Amino acid sequence: MNDVASTKSRVAAVSVVASATMAAAKFAVGIAIGSLALISEALHSSIDLVATIITWFVVRISDRPADDAHHYGHGKIESLSALGVIAMLYVLAGGILVEAYSRLREGAAPPTFSYLAFVILCVDIVVNLWRAWALHRTAVATKSQALAADALHFASDVLGSFAVIAGLALAAAGFHWGDAAAAIGVAVMISLLGLRLGRSTIQTLLDRAPEGVSEKAREAIGAVPGVVGVERLRARMVGPTHFIDALVEVPRTYPIDRIDEIKRKAQESMSEIFGDADLTFTAIPVARDNESVRERIMVIARNSGLAVHHVTVHDLGGHKLIVSIDLEVDGNMPLIEAHDIAHKLEDHIREDFGADVEVDTHIEPLEPELPQGSDAEPARVEEIRLALRRLTHDGAIHDVHSVRVRDTDAGEIVNFHCYADPSMSVISVHDHVDEIERKLRAKFPSVKRVISHAEPPNAD
Repeated sequence: MNDVASTKSRVAAVSVVASATMAAAKFAVGIAIGSLALISEALHSSIDLVATIITWFVVRISDRPADDAHHYGHGKIESLSALGVIAMLYVLAGGILVEAYSRLREGAAPPTFSYLAFVILCVDIVVNLWRAWALHRTAVATKSQALAADALHFASDVLGSFAVIAGLALAAAGFHWGDAAAAIGVAVMISLLGLRLGRSTIQTLLDRAPEGVSEKAREAIGAVPGVVGVERLRARMVGPTHFIDALVEVPRTYPIDRIDEIKRKAQESMSEIFGDADLTFTAIPVARDNESVRERIMVIARNSGLAVHHVTVHDLGGHKLIVSIDLEVDGNMPLIEAHDIAHKLEDHIREDFGADVEVDTHIEPLEPELPQGSDAEPARVEEIRLALRRLTHDGAIHDVHSVRVRDTDAGEIVNFHCYADPSMSVISVHDHVDEIERKLRAKFPSVKRVISHAEPPNAD
């Protein structure tokens, strides 16, 4: 059993012992002196005893984790138990009212005066104040409706005890109706407290959104970096757990791992605000106003399941766009099929940007996955390293290092690192490195691919 369940069970157990003791004492004295008000209060405490015993068992069930049959856990059993207690309270209140009316109509004799009754009621007030405080504090800490119901019962006992004291005092002063009037007061208080508890319990069973939860959750999720907006949010409580379902707008250009990070941060925010929170986060990709033309084209290609690169865009003025794309397809695919794929991609781009956009698609074979290989002999690595050194001697690209050569069935794969002036533009660096790669392949026809990594000197 976890700490929360243990705390709730311990508080409920102490409450059982106190309820049984005080109910028995009030009932015995009430019978002895003939006080309907005191008997009514004892019966009220007896129902509280029954409710507390139910609560004791309920809290042990409600904290069980979700299972195959109860996907949202077992917390709703607390609300059901609270409804049962409310029903018993209203039955008791009705019985008290009927008996009190009968005594008033028949002019029944007042109860016998006894100091013991006042002593028991004063002790009962002190005990119930402590129990109501302890139960309320635990109910707030554990978000337990069952313990909250118990706290209300004992709070009503305090008010009922004051009413009974007033009734007995009136009867002792010669007002024969005082005891019956106090009993009616107890019944009215039971009814009002039952109404208050019933309203919150029924709202929970009907999945009414907890007060303020939707607003707080929407604000917290909206504050997570990367969230564009919250389209819809639903919240409900099952026991102490807040279940929140959110449809969240995110930029359609974000990769999956970035969206997963947004989800994680949103869950952390919910747990920080509500404690026990279960967030269902559904990401909705949306277009943003600040998307570039290139980003929009990449999204269109990705949605079509196509691999594209070297997307270039030219604006000729007057909203006239020229778009050029390298489209990769299976190298063994017939040209007619590849052309159809390119044509459909161009149509999708025109649908997004307008019919006036000019789209040129360069079809090229998709780079196949390279077969497994092995490291080349050291002599071969040294030969290629020296060739790279000569090609970069006194050039913008210099100090070739970390040269690796691997043999594969498709040919040799060469990887190397090199240095470039930190102030050089990326375009300039790329052009220089590309020239080196071409010259290396021309010198060594067996080289299938060259992969270079240019970096500024002293880079980590």
